Amino acid sequence: MTPTTPPPVLLRTAAELHGRERHGRRAVVMTMGALHEGHATLIRTARDLVGPDGEVVATVFVNPLQFGAGEDLDRYPRTLDADLEIAGRAGADAVFAPAVDEVYPGGEPQVRVTAGPMGERLEGASRPGHFDGMLTVVAKLLHLTRPDLALYGQKDAQQLALIRRMVRDLNFGVDIVGVPTVREDDGLALSSRNRYLSPQERRTALALSQALFAGLDRHAAQEALRARAREVPATHARAEALNALGESRAAADAHAVSHATPGTPGAVRAAARLVLDDAARLDPPLELDYLALVDPSDFTEVGDDHTGDAVLAVAARVGATRLIDNVPLTFGAAS
Repeated sequence: MTPTTPPPVLLRTAAELHGRERHGRRAVVMTMGALHEGHATLIRTARDLVGPDGEVVATVFVNPLQFGAGEDLDRYPRTLDADLEIAGRAGADAVFAPAVDEVYPGGEPQVRVTAGPMGERLEGASRPGHFDGMLTVVAKLLHLTRPDLALYGQKDAQQLALIRRMVRDLNFGVDIVGVPTVREDDGLALSSRNRYLSPQERRTALALSQALFAGLDRHAAQEALRARAREVPATHARAEALNALGESRAAADAHAVSHATPGTPGAVRAAARLVLDDAARLDPPLELDYLALVDPSDFTEVGDDHTGDAVLAVAARVGATRLIDNVPLTFGAAS
């Protein structure tokens, strides 16, 4: 916070939040605390979206409903004083940090939001009930904070997709804004759980982002090949052009190349898998949970004929720490 920026107001109850005089639009950034630069980016983006006359509220609440048996609820970092400092510097007007009995006054809720089939895939398969608990608390916090817009990071891509689906399906009057993943200098996606990693574990954990970038690189090469194939006539010159891109085997048969679909999801998965396989042999090893290339509308695996948007997602455990990451990509139309 600068000397001219007042610290954010700390609010503990919904009544305190509802008693605030509102001017302009209200944006909410929901967190479980342990704020880092990724959260700060969300808050700064919210500030930009609502402008100086709007209001930015950051929530800090470690939601017990989205932690399964054996997960890290008890050791999840709780750093409220530091969170207030980071939120204030980023532009938050208020931090809403309710106790568990403020959010769940009757104990665990009898009625919950169910994530449906999308919530049973990938993260949902690995963490049964997680998305039901996440959507339930998001629904409650949207009602408690009454925002015009709410911002979430794209690092949690499946979570973001489910929140958007809930808001659409259940007619919540709020705009959902996704903000690109923020990464550390070495490529590791920012996460509050990164602090659990030892130096050796962190080196292994870099394989998550390296695998995604390998998939992206393969995808970019394939899309470049596709674009070049469209530009060059199906002649010997076309074969030479493809050969210049390093596709000598394909270029050896110009007719086959002219009918090929070079931008296949299978090749993207394979490039990422090679990196993860190597990381499984490190010390400590990376224990892969899943690598998936999915349709962002429902998180089902895409086929090799897929065109349009996709998400390359990975989850793995390094030591006792479970990490997730993803990158978006788009497959062009077939030639």
